[in-house]
Amino acid sequence: MNLPNLSPGALAGLRVVEMGQLIAGPFVGKTLGEFGAEVIKIEPPGAGDPLRNWRMLQDGTSVWWQVQSRNKRSIALDLRESAGQDIARKLIAQADVLVENFRPGTLEGWGMGWDELSRLNPGLVMLRISGYGQTGPYRDLPGFGAIGEAMGGLRHLTGEPGRVPVRCGISIGDTLAALHGTIGVLTALYHRKVNGGKGQVIDVALTEAVLNVMESLIPEYSAFGAVREPAGSALPGIAPSNAYRCTDGVVLVAGNGDSIFRRLMQAIGRDDLGSDPGLANNAGRVKRVAEIDAAIEDWTRTRAVDAVLQQLGAAKVPCGRVYTAKDIVEDPHYRARDMILSQATRDGHELEVPGIVPKLMGTPGSVRSPAPKLGDDTDAVLGEIGFSAQDIAALRGRKVVG
Repeated sequence: MNLPNLSPGALAGLRVVEMGQLIAGPFVGKTLGEFGAEVIKIEPPGAGDPLRNWRMLQDGTSVWWQVQSRNKRSIALDLRESAGQDIARKLIAQADVLVENFRPGTLEGWGMGWDELSRLNPGLVMLRISGYGQTGPYRDLPGFGAIGEAMGGLRHLTGEPGRVPVRCGISIGDTLAALHGTIGVLTALYHRKVNGGKGQVIDVALTEAVLNVMESLIPEYSAFGAVREPAGSALPGIAPSNAYRCTDGVVLVAGNGDSIFRRLMQAIGRDDLGSDPGLANNAGRVKRVAEIDAAIEDWTRTRAVDAVLQQLGAAKVPCGRVYTAKDIVEDPHYRARDMILSQATRDGHELEVPGIVPKLMGTPGSVRSPAPKLGDDTDAVLGEIGFSAQDIAALRGRKVVG
């Protein structure tokens, strides 16, 4: 088992209230918590966050939950009840950050819109993640990551030409929104601390988070009327960069730098292409990309993946195999960089999980506590904001807390 790094972390002293469920909001809480923030997760009594039951379960709890909710404290609180809303307001009054990813208007219906909360806590930084944002004609529509990926332009490009677009295999739209939300939180906290600013709302839409990483998609349409289309494993407009068949699998080769291309061609015995003036830059290579790809695959398809990687690596050509989970877990480089950690669960299991990104030299992130069971910290958190044991018992009897 990896021993935890118990340094306080760069965000020690920061208090975050997480009201979100599933992926986007909780990924923000996960990230802030890994760098030292105290994250208090509010969950509905009884079922809790649905992520607890998503995908593969161990002793009735999702193993995904063990990663997404590490370093968090769980309070089971019914936000549909006025008493639950009062408790939430007391927590938020003492918080630096509120994270929520409900449909727009939900918190307002509970008396916890921005106007009310900012009066209660003028320094509050409120992150709101939703499908389409807090304004605009689509604001009230439900939006999940898959829809954000589609409307943000990503899904159209994912897959093979002429076929139904496919998803990339994970809920990347949610995670992109979460990462943008994390940037927004840290930016707002910096402004509050360094520039003497007040709290503010950070409005992140799933669609916009996806669109923000779509590279040249919009300017190419604006300038040329070009609608970028799916291209399978290739990288359109940049050559050569593709996946190539080997005798025992597939290898990815990125030979799209001018000097890298020359080294690649020399490595595969095609100096004629490497020295061709018409292929000396990317613009020329793009025009003849089919010829170049065919030359590379003529070479790779008679060799095993390991042999290709060894020869191209020696030539300093960026290349790699397509990893499965098994490949990642067994890779010595991932382990050398603490990217595969052994983490204990509340049920006593040892579970290998991804490590922490990014790597900070002075204040690295850490796993200080395993993911909580539902309501593990209800009594402790309520006690910290002034509720007696008798108060808590009465609230539990009324099913306001769990």
